[in-house]
Amino acid sequence: MTPIISAVFLLAVLGTTGLRIWLTFRQIGHVSAHRNEVPVRFADKISKEEHHKAADYSIAKQRIGLLDTLVGTILLLLFTLGGGLQMIADTVQGFFPDTDSYAFGLALFAGFGLVGFIVDLPFSLYRTFVIEARFGFNKMTARLYVIDLFKQAALTVVLGAPLLLAVLWLMGRMGEHWWAYVWLFWMGFNLLALLFYPTVIAPLFNKFVPLADAAMQARIESLLARCGFRVGGLFVMDGSKRSAHGNAYFTGFGAAKRIVFFDTLLERLQPEEVEAVLAHELGHFKHRHVWKRIAALSLISLGLLWLLGQLMLQPGFYAGLGVSTTGTAMALILFSLVMPVFTFPLSPLFSFLSRHHEYQADAYAAQQTAANDLVTALVKLYRDNASTLTPDPIHSMFYDSHPSASLRIARLTSQSPGRPKIDLAPSGGGSDRRSDPGVQPFDA
Repeated sequence: MTPIISAVFLLAVLGTTGLRIWLTFRQIGHVSAHRNEVPVRFADKISKEEHHKAADYSIAKQRIGLLDTLVGTILLLLFTLGGGLQMIADTVQGFFPDTDSYAFGLALFAGFGLVGFIVDLPFSLYRTFVIEARFGFNKMTARLYVIDLFKQAALTVVLGAPLLLAVLWLMGRMGEHWWAYVWLFWMGFNLLALLFYPTVIAPLFNKFVPLADAAMQARIESLLARCGFRVGGLFVMDGSKRSAHGNAYFTGFGAAKRIVFFDTLLERLQPEEVEAVLAHELGHFKHRHVWKRIAALSLISLGLLWLLGQLMLQPGFYAGLGVSTTGTAMALILFSLVMPVFTFPLSPLFSFLSRHHEYQADAYAAQQTAANDLVTALVKLYRDNASTLTPDPIHSMFYDSHPSASLRIARLTSQSPGRPKIDLAPSGGGSDRRSDPGVQPFDA
C-alpha cells in the first residue's frame, strides 16, 4: 500500500506542477504576443508605453512565479519523499522525546515553518525590492520590511501558538469525532478574527484615521443611506508608505464594520469614481457574498478535517509520504502539504464563482451610481496598476478572481439601458499606480 500512495502522490505533484508551468508559459506567450497593440476598446485611453509597461510587469511576475513554482515543488518533494520532514522530526525529538507532547508538536511546526520562511524570503525580497521597485510601485524601505517581519513573527507566536495548542488538544482529547470539534473551534476563531482584525490587528501595521473630507463623507453617507447600509466608521489607511498601489475595502462585521480607503485611492480618483468603487463593494454585501464564501469555506473545511481524520489513522499515509513519525502534529503538516496538490485542478470552479460575484457587484454599483463613473474608475485602476489588458483566457480561468477589464466594461455597458453612451475617457485625476500587486481592483 505504501508504494502505491507514494506513486499516486508523485504523479499528482508532477501533474499539478506541469499544469502550473503550462499555464504560466501560456500567460507569458499571450501577453507577449499582444504587447505591441493596445486593445481597441482602450486604444485612446491607454498609451502604448503604459500598455508595454503592463505587459512587462505581468511577464516579470510570471517569470518569478515560475521559479517559485519549481522551487516549491522541489521543497515539497524534499519534505516528503526526500525525508526532510522526518529529519526535522528527528531533530526535534532529540529535545522533546515524546512525539505526542504539545512541546514536540509546537517545535515541529516551528521547524517546518522556519525552513519554509527561509526558502520563501528571497522570492519576497525580489518581488518587493526588484520587480515592484523596477516598475515604480515599491515604497517599502528595508527598515519597514524588517519591522513587518518581526511583527508578523510576534503575531504568529502570540496567536498561532495558542491556536495550534488548542487544535492539538482537541485532536487528542475529543475521540474519533475530533474533527467536528476542531471545525467548530476553527469557525469560531475566524469569526472572532473578523470582529477584532479592524481594531486590533490592522493598526499594528498601518495608521487609520477618520475620513476628513467633509464633501466626500457626505457623498458616501448619502450612498450608504440609499443602500440601507450602516458602518462603524469611514477610515483612510496610509497604504502609500509601502506601495504606490491602492484599494478600498470593507472589514469586520456587525457593529464593527468599517470602510477603509487607501490614501492613494482618494488622491487619484474623482469623488464620483470613489463613490462608484464603494458602491461595488456594497454590492458584495447586498448579495451576501462574504457570508456565502464563509459558508462555502466552512463546508469545505469540515470535509477536509473529516478526511484528515480518516487518513491519519492509516499507517500508509505517513510512510507513503516519507515519514515514520506519526501523531497529530505530523498529520496536520503532511495534510497541509499534500492537499494543494490535489485541489489545484478545482481552481477554475472557485475562480468562476468569484468572477460571478464581481459581475453582480458591478451590476449593483451601476444601479446605485452612474455606470460611467465605475467604468472610468476601472480604466484608471487598470492603467495605473499596470494590470495587463490581454490575459490568457485559460490562465485567467484558473487564477483570476476578477474578470478582465474588457469583459467588465463590456458587461457594464450592456447593463446601462437608456443611459448615454459610456465614454471611457478618464474624468480627471492622476495616473499614479494603485491596487495590490497582482490583485485586480475592488478586491472585497
